[in-house]
Amino acid sequence: MRNFISELEQRKEAGLYRVRRQVSGPQQPALIADGKGLLSFCSNDYLGLANHPDSIEALRTALSDTGLGGAASHLICGHHEAHQRLEERLAAFTGRSSALLFSTGYMANLGVISALAGRGDTIFSDQLNHASIIDGCILSRATVRRYPHGDVASLGAMLAETDGHKLVVTDGVFSMDGDVAPLRALAKVCREHNALLVVDDAHGFGVLGPHGQGSVAEFGLSEDDVPVLVGTLGKAAGTSGAFVAAPDVLMDYLVQKARTYIYTTAMPPALALATCNNLDLIGQGGERRKHLRSLTDRFRQEAAALGYSLMPSTTPIQPIMVGDNQETLALSRALEAQGLLVTAIRPPTVPEGEARLRVTFSAAHSHEDLDKLLQALAYCRPVQPVPASAQCSAIDNRVV
Repeated sequence: MRNFISELEQRKEAGLYRVRRQVSGPQQPALIADGKGLLSFCSNDYLGLANHPDSIEALRTALSDTGLGGAASHLICGHHEAHQRLEERLAAFTGRSSALLFSTGYMANLGVISALAGRGDTIFSDQLNHASIIDGCILSRATVRRYPHGDVASLGAMLAETDGHKLVVTDGVFSMDGDVAPLRALAKVCREHNALLVVDDAHGFGVLGPHGQGSVAEFGLSEDDVPVLVGTLGKAAGTSGAFVAAPDVLMDYLVQKARTYIYTTAMPPALALATCNNLDLIGQGGERRKHLRSLTDRFRQEAAALGYSLMPSTTPIQPIMVGDNQETLALSRALEAQGLLVTAIRPPTVPEGEARLRVTFSAAHSHEDLDKLLQALAYCRPVQPVPASAQCSAIDNRVV
C-alpha cells in the first residue's frame, strides 16, 4: 500500500493527479458538476443528441416493448431483433456490407484488432492513436510498429520491408489533436502493400462526411478502400455502445474470434432502438453540423486573436496548447471560476510537454455560449510569455 500512496503523491506534485466530477441531471452544455452550475466545453456530444427530446421519447417507448437488460451475450440468447435492426441500419448508413455491435468503443478496438492480427503478424499503428487501439495491438500479441503521426511515406517504407499479414490501424479523427487522418493516402498505400486498413472513426462519425457518415465518407472512400470501420455511439450519436462495419466474411470472422463480443452481455435492446432513432437525427442533421462548424470557425479566429496557441484542427475538437501541467491546471481552474468547465489534458493522455485544454463544441452550444467562453479566455490572454498561473492571477470572480 505504501508504494501506491507514494505514487499518488508523486502524481499530485507533477500535476498529473486525476479526479472525477459528479454530474447531476442530463448531459448538456449547462450542467451541474459537483453541485455547481457550469457551462461545459468538454463533452463529446457533438450534435447535442444526448438529451434530445426525440431520443428520450424513443427510449421510453422502446422500454415498454423490449424491457431493460440484454440478459446474455449475443451468442447465447441476447441477440434481440432490436440489435439486428440497428446493425442493419448502421451497415446501410455507413455504406458497408454488415455491422456488429459492441458494448463500448474501447471493447470494439480490443476485440477487432486482437481478432484480425496475432502472433507472426505485424500491426502498423499511428503514434497518436487512442489508448484503446494501443491496448488492442498489445492484446493481439502481433509485432507492433508505430509510424510517425500521419506520415504515409514512412508507413509505406515500413510496409515495404515487412512480409506476412499486415494490419494498419488509425483514428479517423484524433481525439486529442482534432486533426483528420490522411485516409485517402493511407488507403492507397495499404492497397499497394496488401495491408488491411482499420479506421476508428469515433470522433468523425455523425460529424463529418455527407449526412454525418464520418471521415471515411468525407474522403469518398468505400468498403474496398477501408475494409474495417469502427465507430462509437456514445459521442455524436448521443447514446452508448459501438460498432464495427466490414465485409460479410470479416464480420463472420469477428463473431467467431472477437472475445470482447463473444463474452459480453448485449446492450439493452431498448437502447439499440433509441440509437436507430438517433441515426435518423444524424442523417437529417445538416443544420446541426453547419452550426457546429460556425462555432468552430469563429472560435479558431477569435481565440487565436487573443494569443492562444491552437492545433490545426477543423473539427469540434479544439485544443488550446499550454505545455506545462501546472499551468494547464491553473488555466482550467481560472475558467471554472468564471463558470466554465474546460478539462485539462495532461500526460500520459498526451505527450510530455504538450498539456492542453481540450475545448469541444456541440451543436447544442449557442453563439452566446461561445461569447462567454471567449470573454473568459480574454481575462487570461497571453500578452507576454509568462506562466498561465500568473496570467490568471488577476482574474476577478465575475461569472460571464
